[in-house]
Amino acid sequence: MISEALRNPLSLFDVRGKVAVITGASGAFGRACGLALGSLGAKLVLASGSEAELADVVGEAHEIGAEVAAVLIRPDTIEDANAILARARDKFGRVDLLVVASGTNKAGFIQDQAYEDWQRVMDANVRGAWLMAKAIGTYWIKEGIKGKALLVSSTRGRHGNFSGYTAYCTSKGATDALTRVLATEWAKHGITVNALAPTTFRSKLTEWMWKDDDVGKATRTRTLSRIPLGRLGEPEDLIGMALYLLSPASDFCTGQVMYVDGGFTAG
Repeated sequence: MISEALRNPLSLFDVRGKVAVITGASGAFGRACGLALGSLGAKLVLASGSEAELADVVGEAHEIGAEVAAVLIRPDTIEDANAILARARDKFGRVDLLVVASGTNKAGFIQDQAYEDWQRVMDANVRGAWLMAKAIGTYWIKEGIKGKALLVSSTRGRHGNFSGYTAYCTSKGATDALTRVLATEWAKHGITVNALAPTTFRSKLTEWMWKDDDVGKATRTRTLSRIPLGRLGEPEDLIGMALYLLSPASDFCTGQVMYVDGGFTAG
């Protein structure tokens, strides 16, 4: 007997009708992930703290025919996280997928960096993920939904950086740990939790690295020296892995940090 997965392997990537909550939806990865899911028939709940940028992404989602609910909220508190969940349920009745794409960075060597800057990075990158996981995960467990959660980590959760990344690297290391703990806690409920970990890719946080000034050139050259494929990433480079982790194709994959990094972590 030939299984359906072998007879029709593309069915493993079917997300039609799934309801996806995406925080940081106006950022480079959040936008790309949302548009890709919407193009495949998923229903989108796009959350962001930037009204103008969120409106732009919602407009693009409508262009591709996706059903969309917009939420002008950052997940800074449990009330915020629950409000995002409530908007999704009010609009679509349920939530199947969670993508925590919100985050930030503030570089600074530890001897120079203000504690407040370090804490702001930790709050955006770790607290927000924990709060969204708490809100959505509690709902999934109560309702018996076998959801899929995708957190966004970085190669910097595994490797250090000599450019003043004590906040960012620490936050992404915490994201990796949170991914593994949630995966083991929620496995008995049929919920999977994974993280996508890119190297440097084009976004609002990294656009300075594409500039041709001395700082941009020097940093770009140094970074490229560590990437065997010889280029920096684009948001589109991350979509294949994201779709895998958010679709039935990854039903037996949980607790993993999946590197999409041009070979950065291999060398």
